[in-house]
Amino acid sequence: MFSQTAEYALRAVVAIAGDPDVPRTGRAIAEESQVPLDYLAKVLNTLVRAGLVHAQRGRRGGFTLALPADRISVLDVVNAVDPIRRIRTCPLGLEQHADNMCPLHRKLDHALSLMENAFAEMTIASLCGEPSKEADHAA
Repeated sequence: MFSQTAEYALRAVVAIAGDPDVPRTGRAIAEESQVPLDYLAKVLNTLVRAGLVHAQRGRRGGFTLALPADRISVLDVVNAVDPIRRIRTCPLGLEQHADNMCPLHRKLDHALSLMENAFAEMTIASLCGEPSKEADHAA
């Protein structure tokens, strides 16, 4: 559904949000989120540049969230590392679809829109809670 980079970024942000007042080292986040440390370093740097995560060097340093977890959406994280690409014009470059996309691409873009809206409404805080009983039964 989305890239491995977006998945890793979400895992990392959820790991950091688990104890928001304590700076977490990259190694600790990598272990908890099961993301390779080298890959995680790149993801965390991107999240820092996007203003979602703070990085503090030094003995008591580490990574913390730049905002409370209930003010960071899944869409914020995904768009920081690998933005969802909506379909604005015919991907095939067909002249007859220049002003009005074909039904296939309209429907695909609509699905992307629904996903974007769902991710915008879903906060990182909502991902940090205990799994619901409904989720246990669905599995």
